[in-house]
Amino acid sequence: MNLHLAEISLHVAPGAHAVVLMDQAGWHLTPKLELPANISIIAIPSKCPELNPQENIWQFMRDNWLSNRVFSSYDDIVDHCCDAWNKLVDQPWKIMSIGLRNWAQEF
Repeated sequence: MNLHLAEISLHVAPGAHAVVLMDQAGWHLTPKLELPANISIIAIPSKCPELNPQENIWQFMRDNWLSNRVFSSYDDIVDHCCDAWNKLVDQPWKIMSIGLRNWAQEF
């Protein structure tokens, strides 16, 4: 997570400050985080997928490509997950439709 935040920090415009919304996963809010000076974290409430569209993306991937399977090995799991991810990124319109929140367009 520290590496991820450091990478985000590199892309924040000079003099600007980024706010990153995160769910309350332990690694998102651990005291071990090295939070860059130009980033703040806002923790969204637990069990609020409408505030965290990424949860809907994971659910779509599980429903369509990853569920009801028996994996033969760790490598098989990684291969299936990579395949599912690559299928998804080839469909940007699907990602947009899954993450769309009509109520957010009102603001």
